[in-house]
Amino acid sequence: MATRRIISQEKSLLEKDDRIGSSPAAGEKSNIAPAVPTAVIMKLLAFTFAMIVVPIGSYFATVHTLFKGNSTYAGALAAIMANMVLIGYIVVAMNEDQSEQEAVKDTKKGR
Repeated sequence: MATRRIISQEKSLLEKDDRIGSSPAAGEKSNIAPAVPTAVIMKLLAFTFAMIVVPIGSYFATVHTLFKGNSTYAGALAAIMANMVLIGYIVVAMNEDQSEQEAVKDTKKGR
């Protein structure tokens, strides 16, 4: 019994010279930009630092000076200050998101 040989004009995956998967072609430069912009990371680090320092600092700054040793009031103020930092982060994040949406709308209008 004779076998038929099928000759294909298509190249196999190993023979192809263009993109395979997500790797760039030989002539293209790869995109090594971070997935998250640096400004966003810096804001997150700043608010993380503030979330640690502001409540603890406000507690120790007010426990003996403002509240005369009453740690309950100083702890309540520290909790309020932590919430203020959290609200500040939410406001900044929402404003950043709105500015990005406006930029997208402006680019769509320009087309």
